[in-house]
Amino acid sequence: MSDTDDVVEIEQLLARYAVAMTRGDVDRVLAVFTPDGSYSAFGDTYPLDEFPALIAAAPKGLFLVGTPAIELAGDIATGTQPLCFVEHSEHETRIGYYNDTYARTPDGWRLRTRAMTFIRRSGAHDSGRPHAFQRTRS
Repeated sequence: MSDTDDVVEIEQLLARYAVAMTRGDVDRVLAVFTPDGSYSAFGDTYPLDEFPALIAAAPKGLFLVGTPAIELAGDIATGTQPLCFVEHSEHETRIGYYNDTYARTPDGWRLRTRAMTFIRRSGAHDSGRPHAFQRTRS
């Protein structure tokens, strides 16, 4: 497989994530991650088993993503992808970018980690503050 093929496969993986998030399809969101995958935002990191509750608590709307900048290194890669989220009822926006790590698996490329950075009106870049999702901790 060429580097170009790898980049296209990762781009399609990220497109599937954005479409699945827009449609609220949790199973398809989970399918783009490695089994040990995680998502970081709102001041915390969430493993895959917490995704269904996290997604259920999140605002609904359009996940509009840009072309990712990807750096390949064999069977691993890193990347950054811009995001503009438009909430469906008020059309309020959130902008920022994802910082990702990817791993080649027997099923193809998958996200291992995805970390959200928000761009604030002030120009600050940060990982956010807690939102409606309340974790249950033991």
